[in-house]
Amino acid sequence: MNAVFTALLLFPLVQANSAAPAGDAQAGKALWEGNVTQCRNCHGQNGEGAFGPDLAGRKLSPAQFRQALRKPWGIMPAYVESQISEKEISDLMAYFNTLPPVANPGPWRFEVPANAPRGQVALLATVGCGQCHGVTFNNPRADAGGINADFEWFKGMVYDHTNAMPAHRKMMEENPNGPMRMGTYSRSRLPESILQDIWSFAKDLGFRAPITGAFNGVATSPNGVTYTLEVRNGGLPGKGLTAEDVTVAVILPAGTTVVNTTGTGYAGVHHDDKAKADVAEWRTAKLGPKERQTFTITLSRAGTSSDNVRGSITWAKPVSAGAADTANLAPAPLPKPTQ
Repeated sequence: MNAVFTALLLFPLVQANSAAPAGDAQAGKALWEGNVTQCRNCHGQNGEGAFGPDLAGRKLSPAQFRQALRKPWGIMPAYVESQISEKEISDLMAYFNTLPPVANPGPWRFEVPANAPRGQVALLATVGCGQCHGVTFNNPRADAGGINADFEWFKGMVYDHTNAMPAHRKMMEENPNGPMRMGTYSRSRLPESILQDIWSFAKDLGFRAPITGAFNGVATSPNGVTYTLEVRNGGLPGKGLTAEDVTVAVILPAGTTVVNTTGTGYAGVHHDDKAKADVAEWRTAKLGPKERQTFTITLSRAGTSSDNVRGSITWAKPVSAGAADTANLAPAPLPKPTQ
């Protein structure tokens, strides 16, 4: 009798401990709009729906929302706790519950081009991975180009993503613990035959050289403001692609002048009609796997949040289809205000 009475007393406590954590709508909004997840590429900028179903104002139960993420009933990949925690699920639910329901979903982020080959249709419409990776699958083709990947690698990245992606990043000497924005696809929902169509489409376009670049420093001095830019080829020696005839272009804020530069291959400043701005350029013949180059440019004044230093990297070879032989440089850090 005492044991039964004790169990009855403890039952509400067990229920309370197993309940979903309370959601924070503001935290959910920040998570949704931030860079850790890319769910809005399928579900719409404000959860209004697009390729994926609408979420705003749906008032899904915690069990329904958790099922949709952990064990989806459609083509959507599954996300584990290390990608989206139980607290974050509750935060997202709370955020969507503050939004009004929508009568009609929004447009897809990327529509299927006219006369698209079968693999591109699968990429954009059947599976939807192109809603994040784009119509020409640029980033995965760069990952593949870094190691001369095969179909077995691709299957691992799709069917075992939460293990395969950290292993790939470690092999490429990148941060294996960075955000994993993609989940793991189910073999029963995504047959290997469809995956083969997507892989064939990517190979027909051609692998890309894994070229990246970033402004990783800004310093103010009496001579001006100096920006440091590093460009690298992330491929593996002996396997990865070499980029040839590489051009690094830095778009200058309006009205600024170049005080000084460092780095080999500086070709001066010219006006770029497409960018509608003056552009400083460096040119180099080759950038092979694991090679890095560092450049600096000192400007007469700093960029601003609305007109900041930014740019791109382009290369002539290897050639791939889809005008994809370019990598954008995100805007540089803004100088810290002086005290």
